[in-house]
Amino acid sequence: MTPRTAPPTRAPRLVATDLDGTLLRPDGTVSARTADALVRAADAGIEVVFVTARPPRWLRELASHVAGHGVAICANGAAVLEVGTGRVLAERGMPRDLVGEIADRVRAAWGGPRAVHLATESADGFAYEHLFRSSHPVPAGSPTADRIEDVLGASTFKLLVRTTRPAGDGYADELAAVVGDLAIVADSGAEGLGEISGPGITKAATLADWAAARGIEPTDVWAVGDARNDLSMLGWAGTSFAVANAHPHVLAAATRRCASNADDGVADVLDLARALADGVLGSTR
Repeated sequence: MTPRTAPPTRAPRLVATDLDGTLLRPDGTVSARTADALVRAADAGIEVVFVTARPPRWLRELASHVAGHGVAICANGAAVLEVGTGRVLAERGMPRDLVGEIADRVRAAWGGPRAVHLATESADGFAYEHLFRSSHPVPAGSPTADRIEDVLGASTFKLLVRTTRPAGDGYADELAAVVGDLAIVADSGAEGLGEISGPGITKAATLADWAAARGIEPTDVWAVGDARNDLSMLGWAGTSFAVANAHPHVLAAATRRCASNADDGVADVLDLARALADGVLGSTR
């Protein structure tokens, strides 16, 4: 691990880690070494929580790897999920009228419904406009319509935006300028995809509430990430790690660096936390 500050001398109570591009290997799997490190961290009394842009439906395959409490903060902070059962424990979704207002604003700015294609993630699953092209398989039976407003549920975790506009590195920033103060635009690194959550909804905000309910201070939290949507979480945590493959903004913001997701960097972080907790490095909580 590469330090930019003095190395940690006290074990964390909580390690919060992103998934894609961070804990998961490039092929989307959990390595045997990382799976073992998650178990060992839990055995040492360190809580590990996944904090991800993934919607609830994408977490079922990871249920066996959730350490300790079995909870993940997902959809960029819009929901808290009991991964083992798939039960949504808390949600901060957007109401129908807000989603409709955002949709209208983006269409007006970017060329109308033929140029702007929308989808949503919610507790009920995925819904999409006919022209929306998902880079992942669409679940059978997912509601679809010409306009997303016609298939909205009561609460939307994320509004997903694709357009016919060129989508470069500044796509999320351009979308944020259009959305303004109506909502939060997150950049999880998915090319050409805008992810919109309700006002004030970020990974950091939900993680902070989750930690506070358990009496855990930011100084007792380590966070690991790779993408720009992790910046709020990394800034909130007392100690932050960027994986070697992280976005340049994340590498610049984190207090420390670890190996890439291909080289099990999160496992290194968890092993360090466990060594401190066990007093192997001469210090405990």
